[in-house]
Amino acid sequence: MITAFLEFLKFEKRSSVHTVKSYETDLDQFQKYLRFQYECKQPESATSPMLRSWVVSLMEEGLNPSSINRKIASLRAYYGFLRRKKHIDKDPTKILSALKTRKKLPAFVEEKAMEMLFEADTFTDDFGGIRDRVILELLYGSGIRLAELISLEEKDLDLAGRTIRVFGKRAKERIVPLSTSLIVLLRKYLAQRAPVENVDSLIITDSGKEAYPVFIQRTVKKYLSAVTTLSQKSPHVLRHTYATHLLNRGADLNAIKELLGHANLAATQIYTHNSIEKLKKTHQQAHPKA
Repeated sequence: MITAFLEFLKFEKRSSVHTVKSYETDLDQFQKYLRFQYECKQPESATSPMLRSWVVSLMEEGLNPSSINRKIASLRAYYGFLRRKKHIDKDPTKILSALKTRKKLPAFVEEKAMEMLFEADTFTDDFGGIRDRVILELLYGSGIRLAELISLEEKDLDLAGRTIRVFGKRAKERIVPLSTSLIVLLRKYLAQRAPVENVDSLIITDSGKEAYPVFIQRTVKKYLSAVTTLSQKSPHVLRHTYATHLLNRGADLNAIKELLGHANLAATQIYTHNSIEKLKKTHQQAHPKA
């Protein structure tokens, strides 16, 4: 039934490849635990104590609470699917509670560092250098997710209108504005990007293949390493940076929510904490009685 669940995520819920892979990894790990610990071959036969036992084993292994909570969420989604399909009578995840986690502020790159990144001599002027700059500027200039960047096609660009059409989580569509300089860069990139048969993706590798997650992650890490000492140097850090810089410059929180494609405002409010921390720092540095 795990295969049927993954197909449901992929084809009916239109979940991203990354999301489906995460569920697959969690459920495979859980299934192996059941077989080893209880000789239980079918997860749909597992009981609530078995589920709790697995969670306890993860805690004993020292896995961080956020990762454990993700695995609990995977179990809930899977058993919810089984319940709806009437493969089980009771949901064994009802007894599971999420672990308490410390709320971490999103890591972001300072504005001066981003300015340094996009200086003229950072990127080479050949196809690879222009493509790399497009990757970095799209992530920082539009706040799109890694999966959204990979799924972008040339037809999603409206160069005249200075916007891109983005398909987010659950195939939700949104329109994101782009800067004039990014439009100029995209025109330059498209002029050098030779058509590749059976590849519609906007971003391609040096060999003309569709860009893949590790390729994008490696590219981002390479360039961010030159301007920041952050431990995280990922595409998602550039998404955080986009949102934080908008907020610091006075953008409306609801507008940022729409730009990021968040389903609710609560997900966007985390960025206000970064803004407050900046205000505190400014106050301490500038106020005579701070």
